[in-house]
Amino acid sequence: MEKMARVTTALGGNTITGRTMFCHLDAPANAISVCRDAAQVVVAGRNIFKIYSIEEDQFVEKLNLRVGRKPSLNFSCADVVWHQMDENLLATAATNGVVVTWNLGKPSRNKQDQLFTEHKRTVNKVCFHPTEVYMLLSGSQDGYMKCFDLRKKDSVSTFSGQSESVRDVQFSIRDYFTFAATFENGNVQLWDIRRPDRYERMFTAHNGPVFCCDWHPEDRGWLATGGRDKMVKVWDMNTTRAKEIYCVQTIASVARVKWRPECKHHIATCSMMVDHNIYVWDVRRPFIPSAMFEEHKDVTTGIVWRHLHDPYFLLSGSKDSTLYQHIFKDASQPIDRANPEGLCYSLYGDLAFAAKESLISSDSNRKPYIGDRRHPIFFKRKLDPTEQFEYISSSSALSVFETDVESGSMDWFVHTAKQYALAGRPLAELCDHNAKVAKGLDRNQVAQTWTMLRIIYSSLGTVSSANLNHSIGKGSTTLPLMNSFNLKDIPSGLGSESRLDRSKGESRTENILMDSSSTLINNEDNEETEGSDVPADYLLGDVEGDEDDLYMMDHENPHAEEQEYSLPQEAFPLRHEIVDNPSALDHLQDKADSPHVSGNEAETVSLTPVESFSLISISHSLYENRLPSDFFNPIVRDTLLFYAEQGDVQTAVSVLIVLGDRIRKEIDEQTQEHWYTSYIDLLQRFQLWNISNEVIKLSTCRAINCLNQASTTLHINCSNCKRPMSNRGWICDRCRQCASMCAVCHHVVKGLFVWCQGCSHGGHLQHIMKWLETSSHCPAGCGHLCEYT
Repeated sequence: MEKMARVTTALGGNTITGRTMFCHLDAPANAISVCRDAAQVVVAGRNIFKIYSIEEDQFVEKLNLRVGRKPSLNFSCADVVWHQMDENLLATAATNGVVVTWNLGKPSRNKQDQLFTEHKRTVNKVCFHPTEVYMLLSGSQDGYMKCFDLRKKDSVSTFSGQSESVRDVQFSIRDYFTFAATFENGNVQLWDIRRPDRYERMFTAHNGPVFCCDWHPEDRGWLATGGRDKMVKVWDMNTTRAKEIYCVQTIASVARVKWRPECKHHIATCSMMVDHNIYVWDVRRPFIPSAMFEEHKDVTTGIVWRHLHDPYFLLSGSKDSTLYQHIFKDASQPIDRANPEGLCYSLYGDLAFAAKESLISSDSNRKPYIGDRRHPIFFKRKLDPTEQFEYISSSSALSVFETDVESGSMDWFVHTAKQYALAGRPLAELCDHNAKVAKGLDRNQVAQTWTMLRIIYSSLGTVSSANLNHSIGKGSTTLPLMNSFNLKDIPSGLGSESRLDRSKGESRTENILMDSSSTLINNEDNEETEGSDVPADYLLGDVEGDEDDLYMMDHENPHAEEQEYSLPQEAFPLRHEIVDNPSALDHLQDKADSPHVSGNEAETVSLTPVESFSLISISHSLYENRLPSDFFNPIVRDTLLFYAEQGDVQTAVSVLIVLGDRIRKEIDEQTQEHWYTSYIDLLQRFQLWNISNEVIKLSTCRAINCLNQASTTLHINCSNCKRPMSNRGWICDRCRQCASMCAVCHHVVKGLFVWCQGCSHGGHLQHIMKWLETSSHCPAGCGHLCEYT
């Protein structure tokens, strides 16, 4: 502790000096409160009720208020408050429903002054009026709030919140007669102490119980609330209707909120469970705390600023039986550990990039690239020199890179989804149709992919030769063979990844028919010689060694090296015997087009580049026997993974559905499910509900198939007793009343039923709509400003 900073604050003649320190308590604390001069603190709990003096270096026990031989539940405190005008006056809320006042000026050991036993259940909160010495307010688990005059024996007024439990009550600093009360149903009510019959205003603040509230100390009409929904909300009560102006998202239920003195936008919070730390938030920066105190080892139950005008000393009590004084200079700053850089794409391709402002400013000499249209938006605030922390290191600048409207358009996605055919036709027709759709949208790569899938997986016998035969020049004709391939249509994997391993040393016999104007085959035993009488257009017969290497030969420079192109042996099945004068070639119209030309004539035929040379003809029956049906599956799988990584999950899912079992086993179930969910989410974003449902039905993933089969479950509360409905009928099994009564016509609702989530009242849809045309209050008369969604 010696390394902790020592802070001295001068407050109107009084000097507050101290450091971070703690003391062990006899039992866990439920609440703490500090006296007016910030010199003493009272700690209350189920088994502890003591006053400690706050010295410069330690806490010193001054008084134990638990006296007497017999233990009394009056000493078991849920809350304690020290009057800010009378330093001898305290009040406690007992767990047995008793409100007790204590007079420290009594000479006897027992300082108990008055007992108020009007509440029937545990009192959760007590609060003194900020300017009236004898006015005390309490809120209980029984749903009632009571105002006591300490000069009288009984309460002077009772306020019914028409709810199950009151969790907090706080007098307004701005208005003498106003106090706020929070409830377990999520509502906040504002009351005038002169009118106990009806609240002045009510609004729904949280989704769940509201555990605490605190008025802003600078008389601004701001009310902070914290609830089980892990949120701290700041409401502007100056308007006719409560307006949420700030919202802080925490990581656990909020048990206490306290505005920081002299700092307009700072508020301290602690949690009811799970999280043991105390956070100080800047409500304008709601996603990361400004400061954090991590000393407690168990849940923090009470926090209070030591002085109304001192922002540097914070006192806290905890279930770990410790009392701490925190110094703001010793607090950790989570912002220092936060990542100031961020990157995100919008749905339409805009790129947002956040970085430290120092990095952006130091990069001022950077020349923008062509098309760089940055619109910097700075999420920072002007530094306040009066505040303890300066956010220089945590200031980030946001730059937005916008895309062109046309390039960012997603019309192609919608048109593709609407026009694609995924089932109901043969595979070849589906591929051709989808290729045509992609081609019409200028998505040539996707169109080529569909064409390749049709060639790979469709039955070759059913495809017309006109679709598969490709000619070289305008004079060429279709050869009398069953099927043909252009080398452009053969995946690159055939020449490299799928190449036959020659280490086995096996040789085989193949008959290869090639166009004389395109390619020549050269090996050790057969060489083309200039002026040879033997036509060297084809190599027929036995081939050993590198029979699958094809070379392009230049007639003028026959010894020049040419780029090698290799094909797998499976692509060249055995061919029928070549005869000298095949009758099938009678239809060739001229000699130049014939595959049989003399050596001199072959020299005159111009050669075409290797990437466009014509056809390798393959016998259909032998092709099927020699090439496995799943030979191309790894290539297709890699193609789908490529499209998914590029963000085109539409193509990946469409191919997956069309190919079905042919490719499904190559891709793991988790990856398929991820693709399906991503594509379905995109379809639903564009409101393509029918297409989304079709994709769900065609999918084979169990997790996807059940998406359109799950029914909607609705959990509702009874409009009478406010308890959850456990049965499926119209009668609540607790209060035995009909839960679905229309608040307008008072009849049972048998059709469409609409209700307010704040007060649980509702009725027929048409009746409620008609009622809201003239009034915004609940038709049941509860006074709630209903909102129907």
